Amino acid sequence: MAVIGASSVRVIAVTGGKGGVGKTNVSINLARAIADSGERVVLMDADFGLANVDVMLGVRPRRTIADVLAGECTLEEVMVPICDNFHIVPASSGIQEMTQLTIHQHAELVYAFADIADLLDVLIIDTAAGITESVLSFVRAAQEVIVVVCDEPVSITDAYALIKVVSQGNRVCRFRVLANMVRSEQEGRNMYNKLVTVTDRFLDVALQYIGSIPYDESVRKAVQSQRAVIEKFPNSKAALAYRQLSQKVLTWPVVNTPRGHLEFFVERLVQGVTTKD
Repeated sequence: MAVIGASSVRVIAVTGGKGGVGKTNVSINLARAIADSGERVVLMDADFGLANVDVMLGVRPRRTIADVLAGECTLEEVMVPICDNFHIVPASSGIQEMTQLTIHQHAELVYAFADIADLLDVLIIDTAAGITESVLSFVRAAQEVIVVVCDEPVSITDAYALIKVVSQGNRVCRFRVLANMVRSEQEGRNMYNKLVTVTDRFLDVALQYIGSIPYDESVRKAVQSQRAVIEKFPNSKAALAYRQLSQKVLTWPVVNTPRGHLEFFVERLVQGVTTKD
């Protein structure tokens, strides 16, 4: 196995429990906003069954994560440049085997990031919907977890279920909550309050509200044109909210350790291998 160097990389998992909360849109626009601030960002599509980051950005990758796992290429060869400081790692879509990776294969995948550790400052992982072993592996290994919720009862229920499962055994105790597609800032606060009411009662976790992304027709138009709203409509309400969110994310403390955070990411993922086997 390769040894990851000392580069300090922020690893952020964007998740939500259910589909339809706009998680991939959040991942793309947050990545783009952070890249615009000068940080080198890689967005990894971790939805191995229904990958769509490449589609939403209008790119047609020649290779995907499946090729890395097959030993046909390196992760750097899979990376697709979107703009300055922003690359994506596309996943396969519709390949059944990619939805059933073993935890050992997840570890192999993350070890592949050893080759690009010095090429990025922030790694954002766009997880699949649901609470599969793949989702849990990546969420538990990340340093920061953003849980995206929207104003649907099932969204709050599924977010709670995800937090409950991920936090079992105190593997993850802190979650950042982002309200998406809100009609007002108060609506976002209300969503967070509903979630924190049940987590405070039944779970030993800490939730932090990190803000909201407003409902904005510009987002739908940007998706139709296969571009990030931050690029297509830079002065829209949603784009401004993503810029504010990115600045907030970059203020989150980074623990200084002798090893880089990408190495820590690998160690936590491999820890999951030893605990399960």
